[in-house]
Amino acid sequence: MSDLFKNKVAESGIITLNLEDFLPAENEIILFDLKEYLFMGLILKEKDFREALKKLDVTIYENKIVALTCSADAVIPIWAYMLVSSILTPVSREIFFGNVADAEKTILIKNIHNLHHETYTDQRVVVKGCGEKHIPDDAYVAITQKLRPVVKSIMYGEPCSTVPVFKKPIQRNNV
Repeated sequence: MSDLFKNKVAESGIITLNLEDFLPAENEIILFDLKEYLFMGLILKEKDFREALKKLDVTIYENKIVALTCSADAVIPIWAYMLVSSILTPVSREIFFGNVADAEKTILIKNIHNLHHETYTDQRVVVKGCGEKHIPDDAYVAITQKLRPVVKSIMYGEPCSTVPVFKKPIQRNNV
């Protein structure tokens, strides 16, 4: 009876690429919000800010990716971001300007650009469309640009139900 059922998807040789795999791990990004250092939630006082940073427990940022932002509607001088970056650079893995979503998106795109596309040479690739985590549209554009020069085809969706995106033209020999 088991000979009657074949997994045609598994036998097809299609490679499924899940862009969620290119995201940083859960809790890998930590937010540093300058809002916490503002006087009355509006003003950054240099002396107070510097004193507060001297007391900062940097161990929570050790080997973490830091998203550096100010969520308050305040004018923050550039040197304030530079100062925080200077303090956290020796302990953190990376620092990005913006919120956690901005940092995730930047890392996702960077990871796509660093993909070793040789693995996908002349392969049929399905870029997974649905998942548990939100994938920004930019990532789908980036993976298409990365893979198109080397793959046989690119599809979007699930291996059992795909939308064709690209198919390499068949090379014909002139005989």
